[in-house]
Amino acid sequence: MTQTTLDLRHRYERIAPLYDLLDIPFEYGCYRRLRPLLFQGLSGRILDAGVGTGRNMPFYPPGSDVVGVDLSPAMLRHAEHRRTLSPASVKLMEMNVTRLEFPDASFDAAVATFLFCTLPDELQVSALRELERVVKPKGTIRLLEYTRPHRGIRRVVTKLWEPWVHWAYGASFDRRTEQHIPDAGLTLIGARFVVDDLIRLIEAKPRA
Repeated sequence: MTQTTLDLRHRYERIAPLYDLLDIPFEYGCYRRLRPLLFQGLSGRILDAGVGTGRNMPFYPPGSDVVGVDLSPAMLRHAEHRRTLSPASVKLMEMNVTRLEFPDASFDAAVATFLFCTLPDELQVSALRELERVVKPKGTIRLLEYTRPHRGIRRVVTKLWEPWVHWAYGASFDRRTEQHIPDAGLTLIGARFVVDDLIRLIEAKPRA
């Protein structure tokens, strides 16, 4: 495990006891209406990369088989308490998204919710490549990610919010995840803003 990965793990171990509390305004103000977008039309075996405290669980497709992975054991302990909210079968595993311990083409789809905005630039391509590797050739990869607004009050607010977000989550509004998709062997299917010019839903698939 690299020092960068260890730092990320330490950060989420530290914040795990407060994570859901800090997230309440965002979860009920915005995130809960966005999470279903990740799972529309998905079925079969699904990877939830960066499962965190399991906020996606109530929105898993009924009857699917979901594996949630996270770098932080403390976050996974919180996720464990949400398993009963899931209409899908759920397995939780401690794992590094840049080194997934799954065979090639072992998932029908993969999703990540605000994961890549927490990954430093040097880990972006390796994490995307791992998702490409473990998803079947006709599978789907969906990412819900923050971007930096370019206008109005949101741009000002994100500037003020940024130092705390970086300290707490290691997150940045300037990750270039969408631009890295071709370098990871993926084909971009679509990308659109789902909250003004702040949050973007990205869909890709393994390159044929």
